[in-house]
Amino acid sequence: MNPDLIIRGVTLIDGTGAAPVPGDLAVQGERIAAIGQIPPQSGVDEIDGTGLALAPGFIDAHCHDDGALLTMPALTPKISQGVTTVINGNCGISLAPTPVGRAPGPPPLNLVSRDGSNRFVRFADYFERLRAEPPAVNSMCLVGHTSLRHAVMDDLTQPASAEQIEQMSALLAQALDDGVPGMSTGTYYPPAAAATTDELIALSRVMSERGGLYVTHMRDEADKIEESLAETFRIGTEAGVRVIVSHHKCVGRANYGRSVETLAAIDKAREQQTVWLDAYPYAASSTILQADRVAGASKVLVTWSSTVPEAKSRYLDELAREWSCTDLEAAERLSPGGAIYFQMDEADVQRILAYEHTMIGSDGIVLDEHPHPRAWGSFPRVLGHYSRDLGLFSLPEAVRRMTSLPASRFGLAERGTLAVGNFADLVLFDPATIADTADF
Repeated sequence: MNPDLIIRGVTLIDGTGAAPVPGDLAVQGERIAAIGQIPPQSGVDEIDGTGLALAPGFIDAHCHDDGALLTMPALTPKISQGVTTVINGNCGISLAPTPVGRAPGPPPLNLVSRDGSNRFVRFADYFERLRAEPPAVNSMCLVGHTSLRHAVMDDLTQPASAEQIEQMSALLAQALDDGVPGMSTGTYYPPAAAATTDELIALSRVMSERGGLYVTHMRDEADKIEESLAETFRIGTEAGVRVIVSHHKCVGRANYGRSVETLAAIDKAREQQTVWLDAYPYAASSTILQADRVAGASKVLVTWSSTVPEAKSRYLDELAREWSCTDLEAAERLSPGGAIYFQMDEADVQRILAYEHTMIGSDGIVLDEHPHPRAWGSFPRVLGHYSRDLGLFSLPEAVRRMTSLPASRFGLAERGTLAVGNFADLVLFDPATIADTADF
């Protein structure tokens, strides 16, 4: 062993959920070279980790950093909270495939590329760009179902025809060949809402023989959440694919407490098929500004607006009062735009986070001008607020949710655990003081 770096005297949290142990860790090149009590080495850089914990770099299981990797390659919002790997292409939105000459699509396709730039004909082109201009984090990317629809359909308000499904299937197969692990959907959003269950099953069958993942922002996370779960389970069963329910939550006051039912439904489905989920540690969501979502929120914070740029970081009801109009009219005036919606119950958030199969994903949109704090604070919030302060789960279990659990679900080989030979994606932190400082 000829290490380049030794981190000494740390508490090793290996990512498996096992109890922490004291020790040292040596890095050689980009790999972990040794773990344990490492004898003194001359001429080797060392870090004194006394009082600190050393864990595998965190994996953001659900985010929208697709375009940010190219425009802010340091990706400070993620690196600053210990994230070393991001899973992109979620909610049906990806930067590829985009046929040459295709105009930018409607929201939410602009979440990952506000001006419509940095779009790619094939994922192979996108990945080659990332290799040529490497960002500070590792990235895996799903292909978005809405992006597939936009690539072959002129009218996204209609179900896809058999011919269009065949064209999307060919693009999906190409994306899988290029290295994506599966397809995400965002049937909640207007450009994909018209997609039938049969359309989603037909596309998912393209992935079945390749072990692809079906990762879904479901049609409804509010009043019809159980029906949406049932559709998700049906797609997974009939297509023969593994399912991940994205940012699981129960939206709207009428649905507070329903996580008891939804988690029971997931448990029942897991008896027959593979179902996983992710969640973020906040009782507020963030996405494009939609009038139909405004009514179900206790308050709405504007994150950006193309028509009224100065409205960013303002509350919608305040703007409505200034303009002498309703909240819905104000939302229409601000569109296209983005918003944070306060519309979930903290008890549901905690129940879903505590569920043993829940991965941690920020769902952060770092390109927003006034982003939701989850883009900067999700991982320290889990470690500090929910694990240490509230005791929702142990520190080793909290680390497992953001390391080995997503690594195994997404097939990230040699990442997610502290083991000799694994990639040295590492994070050093103080368990006694780590906290999220990002706020709304």
